[in-house]
Amino acid sequence: MSAEPPLRLLIVDDSRIFRAAMQDALEGRTDIRVVGSVWSGEKAVEFIRESPPDLVTLDINMPGQGGLETLSQIQEINQSRTGMPPIGVLLVSALTSRGAATTVEGLQRGAFDFILKPDGPDEKENQTQLQQLLLEKINLFSQRLKVGQATSSSRTAPPVVCATPSRSGRYSVVAIGSSTGGPEALARILPEITRQSKCPIFVVQHLPPGMTGYFAESLARKCDFRVVEAQDGLVVENSTIYVAPGGHHMVLRKQDGRVVIGLNDLPPENGCRPSVDVFFRSIASIYPHAVVAVVLTGMGTDGAKGLMPLKRNGAYVIAQDEATSVVWGMPGAAAATNQVDEILPIGRIGTTVAKLLATRAKPCS
Repeated sequence: MSAEPPLRLLIVDDSRIFRAAMQDALEGRTDIRVVGSVWSGEKAVEFIRESPPDLVTLDINMPGQGGLETLSQIQEINQSRTGMPPIGVLLVSALTSRGAATTVEGLQRGAFDFILKPDGPDEKENQTQLQQLLLEKINLFSQRLKVGQATSSSRTAPPVVCATPSRSGRYSVVAIGSSTGGPEALARILPEITRQSKCPIFVVQHLPPGMTGYFAESLARKCDFRVVEAQDGLVVENSTIYVAPGGHHMVLRKQDGRVVIGLNDLPPENGCRPSVDVFFRSIASIYPHAVVAVVLTGMGTDGAKGLMPLKRNGAYVIAQDEATSVVWGMPGAAAATNQVDEILPIGRIGTTVAKLLATRAKPCS
């Protein structure tokens, strides 16, 4: 049996020093081949048209043609590559206000994931951190590429599991957990839900501190609801999406007959803070028999353990299917618990949730 060909990688960054650091981080890897290293978005698009790689690492803040414009052009090239796997884009960002906002927008436009440029005082530690982050994301992309190739060669339809019949109009609140690939998935399903319901929606998306506020602002431009980064003591209202802030767990509690949001800095669960499991446990007791819970694309298992208390309290659970997930870690782990009512492609989740929700939202108390 012949070995699999190495993943073809194109590095795009206006800094020659950082491009060299990226190549050094991949030195000695036989499963990855750096096929090009260019300094601008224009050069990247030219290279991709002539010799398409599997994955592009794309600096989002470059002079001339910026990262978002380059990403859009790569997506246009992908649309023309009939029958071929799409070229993946891994964003490379500095955690500045500009970098955070642009990264969020890029993720919603279909970038695979992102890494932050290490900027600590120790250069050796920065290089070690860069190597760790880069290899983690490339390995994830390689796994996704294999899944995509297997799916494209199969003629079977995406799996749909329905463990219990839908009961439209019974549910009045939505809880969503997501990670890698989540920003794009959420940008697809939330506009559909908010067009047809007034029920409050809670989102736990794994993003670092400093990015969730921009993520909320970006969703607000796409949805009919008010979208806010959750704050401690905030009263829950209809027609509002609450995004868990990076670095804090989000929970719910009753106070003076109303539901309010709580934030805490307890240790991470599943390596995550905010954690989907923490929020699922919290909402299960606050809204018995009223929750539609959704587990979207993401690395790891966060959210799976929290399904048990949700199901005990009458929730309806949907997981994204493997074919449309960027990473089928979280939804796959959820499906393995046998607590999931339906496994659906991303294109069907928004309408399904909307049908399950009450036509007229119940009070949030």
